[in-house]
Amino acid sequence: MSIEFIGYVSHQESSETHLPQGPTLNVPYIGAVAQAHEYGGFDRVLIAHSSASPDGAQIASYVLNRTKRLGVLLAHRPGFVAPTLAARQLATLDHFGDGRLAVHIISGGDDTEQQRDGDFLDHAARYRRTDEYLDVVKQSWTRETPFDHQGEFYQVKGHKSQIRPVPRADLPHLPVYFGGASDAAIEVAGKHADVYALWGESLAQVAELLGRVKAAAARYGRQDKIRFSLSLRPIVAATEEAAWARADAILEQAKQVVTRSPNFTRRPQDPQNAGSQRLLAAASQGTVVDKRLWTGMAALTKAAGNSTGLVGTPEQVSEALVEYYRLGITTFLIRGFDPLEDALTYGRDLLPVARARLAAEEARAARVGRAAA
Repeated sequence: MSIEFIGYVSHQESSETHLPQGPTLNVPYIGAVAQAHEYGGFDRVLIAHSSASPDGAQIASYVLNRTKRLGVLLAHRPGFVAPTLAARQLATLDHFGDGRLAVHIISGGDDTEQQRDGDFLDHAARYRRTDEYLDVVKQSWTRETPFDHQGEFYQVKGHKSQIRPVPRADLPHLPVYFGGASDAAIEVAGKHADVYALWGESLAQVAELLGRVKAAAARYGRQDKIRFSLSLRPIVAATEEAAWARADAILEQAKQVVTRSPNFTRRPQDPQNAGSQRLLAAASQGTVVDKRLWTGMAALTKAAGNSTGLVGTPEQVSEALVEYYRLGITTFLIRGFDPLEDALTYGRDLLPVARARLAAEEARAARVGRAAA
């Protein structure tokens, strides 16, 4: 089955409803959350990146060591290490994880956040750099002979790496996930992304954005080589009424937290990145869009990252996931507001129902395709 579910592992317990608590690098917590996702049947977990957080690559190494099957999606910002070095670091980590690593390339959508790490390139230049960076990284992963590179941002002469990613049946390198909704980002995604990742927008927005990415991929002859991921914050309960009541309670709790949490107070009030602007456009349509897409948290936090959710029973949320699947989404990145508890809840209540419904939809689509042929 081609459906993939990705969870989330943070370096400490925190969310929109929980002020950061415990040590900044809470090792037992990281291990517990990773194992909860493996137990719950997730395929991967995302390890995020920011200019203030502990090093994600080392967290990824620990997660891979503490699990046996679970994959890791490591967020990585181009521009802070040489692409040849990054290629070797990622390939080495992939071997320690027995081929369970994927990389999520994020070029950066906020000038202030980038500048905290000393990056003063503007938005357009960051995406030109990302394009060039990935050109070099992929060559380092795949070239059998030494190569040179002369570009706007990087110069390489005679590079040949001894370490390559673990061989995969479907790709000659690590899976490359890619995010960004600006025109510049979409052009890079069309050229490089194996999986294009977007946040939880309305069905109409998702259809429009997927069309733009597919058109960009077609310009590079890659229209059949790119898959799509959607990020959401499901809120599930035994009844629909209870689920919506929980969403209301989460929002009220968040109003007391986000004004005090350093994870939110250091963010700009008006987001620069196109992805957040698109989420705010969805939120402007109302607290609920497309029957059960909840935008309350996106409106409260100015769309600070993955902040929209699907609300309902596991069956109802699964039905909504099928609607996105019909548009072309095959990966769902889901995380809750109570990170550890929700990972267990998703594994017990949501993932089995969602996988069954999505498998049935996949089989139905295959039958329709055979009939049409």
